[in-house]
Amino acid sequence: MKILILGGTEEARLMAERLVKMGHEVTSSLAGRTSEPMLPAGNVRIGGFGGGDGMGNYILTEGFERLVDATHPYAEEIKRNAVKAADLAGLKLVRLTRPPWNEPQYAFWKHMASAEEAAASLPKGARALLTVGHTKLDTYLARTDCSFVVRSIEPPERELPVNATSLIGRPPFFFNGELAMMQEQGISHLISKNSGGAQTEAKLQAALRLRLPVFMLVRPGLPTAYEVPTVGQAIAALRLA
Repeated sequence: MKILILGGTEEARLMAERLVKMGHEVTSSLAGRTSEPMLPAGNVRIGGFGGGDGMGNYILTEGFERLVDATHPYAEEIKRNAVKAADLAGLKLVRLTRPPWNEPQYAFWKHMASAEEAAASLPKGARALLTVGHTKLDTYLARTDCSFVVRSIEPPERELPVNATSLIGRPPFFFNGELAMMQEQGISHLISKNSGGAQTEAKLQAALRLRLPVFMLVRPGLPTAYEVPTVGQAIAALRLA
């Protein structure tokens, strides 16, 4: 089968590797936001499609038989485009989405509907660790009565203001390192997306050990698709697509 995977995640790389070993022709599409991405097995395409219509036309032109959305749980735009593209191309969409993290007992999680709500909820003088990528950084940094440590895989696109420090790091992260970093940086709050997965979960364990409040941004609502939580289930679903 000729399969298009919308990727960029650990699960997408694992799925591409397994499908290639099974003998399928796999193309992984990456957004291109990371300068040195970890490349999956098979063919790789980098860049946008021009919306859902563009993606659908690409699928038809290239003759893909299956479409998998294995993008980050918060990649809302590409996920919506995938639904539209699948409809246009007449394919069943398989959405591979890792399960969200569950709130541990005795943790101090506050579930936030938006970056605006999270930023407004910080108390004056807070020093927050931001692990939300580059999206809506200005919303947080506008709180000049707070300070921030902005952790990301890529450096911020512009120079940060005086109330923010950039911290570059690529998963996986581990408990001892996360604990030491939060203590050294004097972190009082953690702001995170509920991305799920083991590679970045250690920050939540460290925050729990330090009894820090965690502002957890809820996942976006998405159009309906056939959704599965594991690579094995996604591969099985392709046989039924």
